[in-house]
Amino acid sequence: MSLTASIQGPIRSIVRRRHRTEEATVGWLAVSPAVILLTCLLFGPAVAVILFSFTDWQLGAATFHFVGTENFAALWADPPFWKALVNTCLYVAIVVPGTVGLGLATALLIEASPGLRGFYRAVHFLPVMSTMSAMAVVWGTMLHPSIGLVNRALAAFGVSGINWLRDEHTALLALALIGIWQGFGFAMVLFVSGLKAVPQQLYDAAAVDGADGLLDRLRIVTLPMLGPVTMFVIILTASRAFEVFDSVRVLTQGGPNYASEVLLNRLYSESFDYLRTGYGAALAVVYLAIVIALTLAQARFIERRVHYS
Repeated sequence: MSLTASIQGPIRSIVRRRHRTEEATVGWLAVSPAVILLTCLLFGPAVAVILFSFTDWQLGAATFHFVGTENFAALWADPPFWKALVNTCLYVAIVVPGTVGLGLATALLIEASPGLRGFYRAVHFLPVMSTMSAMAVVWGTMLHPSIGLVNRALAAFGVSGINWLRDEHTALLALALIGIWQGFGFAMVLFVSGLKAVPQQLYDAAAVDGADGLLDRLRIVTLPMLGPVTMFVIILTASRAFEVFDSVRVLTQGGPNYASEVLLNRLYSESFDYLRTGYGAALAVVYLAIVIALTLAQARFIERRVHYS
């Protein structure tokens, strides 16, 4: 019996190790398609961009040389880059609160109206379904200084002659308003889902405590319970606002005098208009670092003020 037991022990150990190896092999085979796709579509290009940021490669050139941090030094001393960074931050500062506030207000109004809820949701969600490049052409016509519908409407109030997209003082604001129009429908849908998840018992309890007014219900119950949804909407809206490109490229090309220049449009211009691909790659690395840092900081800051049920 002792001899048999001494043989069975190592055999069981070998069998267990073989089972673990087989399970690990099956697991890696199951996730290998996703790993390959992530490597080819995300990690591989990201590593390539980082490597090219240390070179002087120009698009179409057969050779290139490593230049160290020269591209980043040039970026630091480039006034258009700083202008694009400031404009991008201003754009985000306008679009995020405007999108979140308008999306929440629209969701509250829709849920308060018993009839035609589906119709209103579809109408407000339509801008999300439209391509921004196509809608930018429509907005360019609407914002035309002489024949545009916006100026025609303002003329009824005695305001006229505004060249929205060619004036340094209004170009970025006009693009930000277009961004709010394009994104608030998605925020509305998320807020509608969050409103449906708020238990009715909380409103009943608040009413028993004397908080039965609309503003009291909103402040005490609705907004705290929408905390997780609000956090998600803010982070998603800020990330999408930092990626603004289509409307700028179609409507203003960053002008006039860099008044509406943003980071992605600057990246595109340097890489494909001026063929300074190494410099554009350095700009892409800085842009990616800024987005990641702001997203993590924003998530950590907001999550401390969010109540999960």
